[in-house]
Amino acid sequence: MAGHSKWANIKHRKGAQDAKRGKIFTKIIKEITVSSRIGGGDIESNPRLRKAVENAKASNMPADNIERAIKKGAGTLEGIKYEEVTYEGYGPSGVAILLEVVTDNKNRSVSEIRHAFSKFGGNLAENGSVSWLFEKKGVIHLELLNSNEDELYEIALNFGTDEIDKKSGIYEIKTEPDVMLELCKLLKRRNFNIITSNIEMLPKNYHHPKKRDIQQISMLLELFENNDDVNNVYSNINFDFKQ
Repeated sequence: MAGHSKWANIKHRKGAQDAKRGKIFTKIIKEITVSSRIGGGDIESNPRLRKAVENAKASNMPADNIERAIKKGAGTLEGIKYEEVTYEGYGPSGVAILLEVVTDNKNRSVSEIRHAFSKFGGNLAENGSVSWLFEKKGVIHLELLNSNEDELYEIALNFGTDEIDKKSGIYEIKTEPDVMLELCKLLKRRNFNIITSNIEMLPKNYHHPKKRDIQQISMLLELFENNDDVNNVYSNINFDFKQ
């Protein structure tokens, strides 16, 4: 991986995702509905649903909204039928882009995504042409507070953590997706302050774009972030480009 580019990627992605409360609620409701449809409406036995509900509560979503979304996904309440789709493509300078979409209309979604790629000099690609450049990981960001670093490393390593990085007092832990929730529970019990915890598709290597393409790539990624159907946007761009 290229230097500290991951921190810039996180900052870019999180900044766009926090744009408007209504859009955040829409995406969370879709995620709850799909998670419930795929894994059932029992929060305790469905880790993905449990994580989605945690995100909803963290965003101060009303409990009634959460309950309705779970029931719609589980089929006990009528509502819009959402499905998950992954789209892959390349932006300017050959930057790889992976989009996780939750939509009630695939034709609309793919049309909007194809148009966005074309508008900024990229192209929608075949399935598998980009996804191999990424790997699924659990990513946790936390602060120590009254805990200590040695304890953090001991706990994380016992869970088979791949990597621990630190910047400006924030620790980033990467681990396998299936142990992330249990690791978070333990860290909370030990009084670590967890800022974010998500399952993400991380690039195996970062791509250095041409300087003239940086603005176009940023605008394309922001367009995807603001699309209601796009749940997550991943790219392998190195935002620490300094040439």
